[in-house]
Amino acid sequence: MPKRTVRVNELLHREISEVLHTRYQAESVAITITSVNTAPDLRQAQVFYSVIGDDEKKRKARSLLTRIRSDLRQQVGRRIVLKYLPELHFREDRGLAQGSSLLALMDELEIQDEAGERGEKD
Repeated sequence: MPKRTVRVNELLHREISEVLHTRYQAESVAITITSVNTAPDLRQAQVFYSVIGDDEKKRKARSLLTRIRSDLRQQVGRRIVLKYLPELHFREDRGLAQGSSLLALMDELEIQDEAGERGEKD
């Protein structure tokens, strides 16, 4: 990935998060912008987000981001200067949830393994 694209991704990540958590503070408290992946031509950007909570909170977060997408883009456009400000497309980042469930599974296996070792020694 070219350095410019990496810098634009980082800049968009920071600014989207900042605007989201200042203008929409009450609604976006459980939303975390995890990363931004901009197309090489800088016309499209996938914004990955994570939500703390159950399926209802995830649905509300998706609805909020869809509803405020154009305003969010406009506010970010006022903060940064790019020849083309990319269209924002929001995608839920399921990596954190998958990682969390994997860690829970590993903890459970470790507990079972320790219980099995104690049973053999008795």
